[in-house]
Amino acid sequence: MKKTPQIIKKDAYLEPYTEAIINRLNKAAELEKKLTSSTSLSAFANGHHYFGLHKTKKGWILREWAPAARQIYVVGDFSEWKPVNEYKMNNIGNGIWEITIQEKKLKHKDLYKLFIIWEGGCGERIPAWATRVVQNTDLMVFNAQVWHPAKPYQWKNQAPNTLDAPIIYEAHIGMCTAEPKVASYNEFTSSVLPHIAQSGYNTVQLMAIKEHPYYGSFGYHVSNFFACSSRFGTPDELKKLIDSAHGYGLRVIMDIVHSHAVKNEAEGLSRFDGTLYQYFHDGSRGEHIAWDSRCFNYSKDEVLHFLLSNCKFWLEEYKFDGFRFDGVTSMIYLDHGLGSNFTSYEQYYNLNQDEDALCYLLLANKLIHEINPQAITIAEEMSGMPGIATPLKEGGYGFDYRLAMGVPDFWIKIIKEVKDEFWHVGDIYYNLTNKRQDEKIVSYAESHDQALVGDQTIIFRLIGAEMYNHMHIAHQNISVERGMALHKMIRLITFATAGNAYLNFMGNEFGHPEWIDFPREGNNWSFHYARRQWHLLHDKNLRYQQLYLFEKHFISLCKIYNTFNSYPNLLIQDVDKQVLVFARTGLIFVFNFSPFNSYTDYQLELNKGEYEFALNSDSKKYGGHNRINENMTYTTLKSNNKFIIKLYLPTHTALILRKI
Repeated sequence: MKKTPQIIKKDAYLEPYTEAIINRLNKAAELEKKLTSSTSLSAFANGHHYFGLHKTKKGWILREWAPAARQIYVVGDFSEWKPVNEYKMNNIGNGIWEITIQEKKLKHKDLYKLFIIWEGGCGERIPAWATRVVQNTDLMVFNAQVWHPAKPYQWKNQAPNTLDAPIIYEAHIGMCTAEPKVASYNEFTSSVLPHIAQSGYNTVQLMAIKEHPYYGSFGYHVSNFFACSSRFGTPDELKKLIDSAHGYGLRVIMDIVHSHAVKNEAEGLSRFDGTLYQYFHDGSRGEHIAWDSRCFNYSKDEVLHFLLSNCKFWLEEYKFDGFRFDGVTSMIYLDHGLGSNFTSYEQYYNLNQDEDALCYLLLANKLIHEINPQAITIAEEMSGMPGIATPLKEGGYGFDYRLAMGVPDFWIKIIKEVKDEFWHVGDIYYNLTNKRQDEKIVSYAESHDQALVGDQTIIFRLIGAEMYNHMHIAHQNISVERGMALHKMIRLITFATAGNAYLNFMGNEFGHPEWIDFPREGNNWSFHYARRQWHLLHDKNLRYQQLYLFEKHFISLCKIYNTFNSYPNLLIQDVDKQVLVFARTGLIFVFNFSPFNSYTDYQLELNKGEYEFALNSDSKKYGGHNRINENMTYTTLKSNNKFIIKLYLPTHTALILRKI
């Protein structure tokens, strides 16, 4: 690339780093050329069709890459779990090992592993390309499993053919039921998918899909990159979930973890062939000190082949509609971004960047959109690296969206540190709308991290222990009423100012109380907090349903008006009175954040016409005080060459107006 990329033309602050940006883009282009030669990137990412276990006319063929191995045996019940010559693999060159096993020797659901001998040692390993891994809970060990059902899953529904802005419902399969247990794909399909569709979301983001040995890791310490977690069910049951979601008109994206891998050697990739540097960096660079995990070496062609094929596998085999890439900040900085506040552009080009990781991300995005042009890719990236969510053609790395990680952090900080009578509406608006103009972002009020034990959800921070005794609709409680009012306002303003998409974690739409705590030694392996209390939502005597209805209704309204198709237009930023007003795609959003002051005849300058209420957070059906006559309409009056209306704005209230 010789000409100046569009990303620099749009941001003059990037001009001093033009050479660095062009060099990165050229490096990615040269890498792609080297990897693909005369073929396509999609063809290069077909490793899952070559490696792993496959049934052919000749029998079962198993291939693995293990360059430091001296000998490899396939072991299982067929060999009494001992290395025998009949199941010894052959080194066919370039570190690739292969074996053909008679068809009758293996059948559907048989268990197997590799027994690998290397210089100075040996050990059992699960094939790196295994597509089915199961745990023996009695022996606490994992094994690969032959998965070849007599009747392959028959897909029934096409993926939604839509480019609508994502309204994302983030969910965890295992904790999706009210029972204290590990829930299943089937239970999620039958119980949770209908709720998601009825609530107005159009995208499901699934966590913890790839196999992970420790349930409490929330799925982020992956061991087997091509295997869906067997603790939730079978591959066909996951396919049925995704197929059913498509039937509801829902897209399904995966929380994909390519930023690191679990350190476990018996279950994972670490020391697979006896070396620490096969898939990962050697020495200290291969250890993620904060996450206690292994860091991929993105400079190795074989690692890129593995990870790019992994992207294609999930799109192809399970028909996922995209990915939310976890830990992107950790990937792209040599120090993983730990302890940096990223206050200057120089921090993006100061040689602290892993240029190989940036190349991988660019190629991954190119590949994903080459396979499925409508796929969604989201970067969990908090440093603000320019170009992360900028299109490839403009000189970016090609993610469709960046996760607005600063938004939930902002809400927690202001709730914890500032009394609401001092909330600064200008500060709120700035933090919710501050983004690079060349990027689309996913906004969210609270993250799943803030629901984990040791932290608190927004609703619990606002109300606290009063939630245990005073959420009945007949109870009057100042803490509950304040908390509910602010919860509605926070979630509405986060949605209404969202850069282009919105995300909610399972249960937060109705103010799920308490926290998430997965079974672990410290809680006597209890499932009590690793579940969702859906009965709270369905009990008409409790206020949770009121919170849910409010969110359901504002999502529905904003979808009708295509809210994300424009940028918010600030109309009033009244810091003294804590009033904020902005317009977006035909809707007028009005917020009075003051806890003490209601305002009569509050003046709004609008376009000439007649206006009505589209939504009122103070409505009784949403748990409000019913202080506003929602049947009123307002005709603009001319005053000093302006057209105005005058509103009554009660304390802690959000309103949406629309022109008649």
